[in-house]
Amino acid sequence: MADKTIVVGIAGNPNSGKTTIFNELTGAHHKVGNYAGVTVEKREGIRKYKDYTIKIYDLPGTYSLTSYSLDELVARDFIIDEKPDVIIDVMDSTNIQRHLYLCMQIQEFGIPIVGLLNMTDEAKQHGIEIDSLALGDLLGIPMLKTVGRKKSGLDGVFDLVLSTYENKNKQKKCLLYGNELEMHIDKIINLISKDEKFIKNYPPRWIAVKLLEKDQNVCSKLKTNEAYDQIIHQKDESIKWIAGHFNRDSEIVVTEQRYGYIHGAVKETLKVSLETKFSFSEAVDKVVLNNYFGLPLFLFIMWGIFQLTFKLGEFPMSILELIFNQIGNFAGSIIPDGLIKSLIVDGIIGGVGGMLVFLPNILILFFCISILEDTGYMARIAFLTDKFMHKFGLHGQSFIPFVTGFGCSIPAIMSARTLKNEKDRLITILAVPFFSCGAKLPVYTLLISAFFSESMSGNILFSIYMIGILLGLFSSLLFRKVIAKGISSPFVMELPPYRAPAAKGIGWHMAEKCWFYVKKAGTLIVAASIIVWFITTFPQLKTDDAKYQKIRMDIENKIISENGLLADSDIRQINRIIEVSQVQEALEYSIAGKIGKIIEPVIKPLGFDWKIGVAIITGFAAKEVVVSTLGVMYKVGSDVTEEDDSLRGALRNDPYFNPLVAYVLMLFILIYVPCIATLAIIKQELGKWRWVFFTIFYNSAVAWLVAFIVYQTGKIMGLA
Repeated sequence: MADKTIVVGIAGNPNSGKTTIFNELTGAHHKVGNYAGVTVEKREGIRKYKDYTIKIYDLPGTYSLTSYSLDELVARDFIIDEKPDVIIDVMDSTNIQRHLYLCMQIQEFGIPIVGLLNMTDEAKQHGIEIDSLALGDLLGIPMLKTVGRKKSGLDGVFDLVLSTYENKNKQKKCLLYGNELEMHIDKIINLISKDEKFIKNYPPRWIAVKLLEKDQNVCSKLKTNEAYDQIIHQKDESIKWIAGHFNRDSEIVVTEQRYGYIHGAVKETLKVSLETKFSFSEAVDKVVLNNYFGLPLFLFIMWGIFQLTFKLGEFPMSILELIFNQIGNFAGSIIPDGLIKSLIVDGIIGGVGGMLVFLPNILILFFCISILEDTGYMARIAFLTDKFMHKFGLHGQSFIPFVTGFGCSIPAIMSARTLKNEKDRLITILAVPFFSCGAKLPVYTLLISAFFSESMSGNILFSIYMIGILLGLFSSLLFRKVIAKGISSPFVMELPPYRAPAAKGIGWHMAEKCWFYVKKAGTLIVAASIIVWFITTFPQLKTDDAKYQKIRMDIENKIISENGLLADSDIRQINRIIEVSQVQEALEYSIAGKIGKIIEPVIKPLGFDWKIGVAIITGFAAKEVVVSTLGVMYKVGSDVTEEDDSLRGALRNDPYFNPLVAYVLMLFILIYVPCIATLAIIKQELGKWRWVFFTIFYNSAVAWLVAFIVYQTGKIMGLA
């Protein structure tokens, strides 16, 4: 006998612990954070329990079924249009009155509900005790106390879900809005019910109440109802009568009635200790949210994180570098000379190994940012920067996508769905690529460790990130004045309490990042390395032995005339010069060389040669490919020099490279066109190709201009 399948949605206010509950119930490991807006799309998990296959959906947080932003619309549409069998409503026990508001709306729609009073440990610390059985009886909803982070109370969730599903017709309690409102609700219900086909899809009472709340989405759904004109006429008459009778807008009257009902239920079932306890969150916020100290403290913390990224990452990076060099040398010693050896050693090992050595630095950076997110600190910075952000035409809530962008631009752009104003959302999405993503970190780490001292490394990296932030802010101001005119909407944000980061959550987050990075190295980077190897190898140049023999003799004669003899070290040096010259000539003759020579005039004023140009072009696919491209072009899968066979050493030995060129290249990589995947997500979120092309041309133009100014200024100052 096949299992029965039921669909369960996990709903709730933002930052109520929905995703934590979802992860525990399904065994998934989706990202959680101590701030609103982490979940912006529907996620699915499956759990088999008893005779049931339970499909569980984690929905974005929403405060009500009246949606204002795209992520709230995802939750609303799932509940209303897909009509799950049961909704698990996750509520924060420390603020139960506000969280019950959504619960009442879902109940009004007629979907069976299981209420989870989450974070009861924090409620207890605040002196709050909730009688879950009594509250459930009053509302007609089964309630369960849980602490999602500690897995407390979750054992009985599925039994309660199945019990609720099997007895769904028994959940019949519904809020009554008082005689005056009920009279008008009944009038609208009678008209809606004339269309029997329509009421099979939407409960007439829920539709009637939403009409009194002036819900435009519901009005559009009514257009299929046979009595549409009569319903709209009655709706307008009822709203006018209610406004005159109560001297308030009908939407406010409905909201007041709901909260009045909730207040009565909570008053009967909630006890609050009068004892005033020390609030850690309030004490810390006096410093963190201080108008004078808050932002400097944040900048200092970020500076410290970048210092740690290099200080702690240097040793494991050196170990990985040594390992890949040894792998390359070993492979080179056992594979016969020829194209296969060149492909494996110079192409695959050189390209992939050159990128993977920077994995420790990336993990350290993500680890630190995860701690800031999980503690609730990042939510404070979003609040603190709101006034500052408005000066640049941005919304305070834009800070969350920007910080997310330090990891990856794709989820950062998607998280802009939490913005309710379309112009705010457009500006935020266009500004996100300026906030340096994790894929660019290997490029920075390579160039900084190759050309700058260890004491300067953290400062250089900090300056790159700060320049990206400033460019993002000033670009936002330009966008607001030119392409999205208007005033940014006000920002209202709930500050979560400070919480100790969950070791398990951070551990899974690190493992996920590590696996994503390694998987990318094993797929995209391998493919890119093979392509780069091909275009740097073919067509093959036939070596002019006579020419190089003459060069060898000229060098030998010069050394003998100066020193009187030719030492072994001189012979090795001559061999090295000849080898480098042959490789350089072969590269210039290859497809890559021809492409590089074509674009070289455009990038020459920036201090770049054709090899850097090829790396920039391949970086369109993914920014990590810049490192693997340089690894292939500098042949770091095999010996580069006797003293240093790493990519860093190869770059240091290139006379074209110097600290100024390295810094300008980092700025260019920071600013220029984002990767293909990011461009695709911009098209998905904004819906128009013109914003994709705008991003390509605008970011590339700004990158060229900034790089030109910095390089030419550096040359004038004698830094080149």
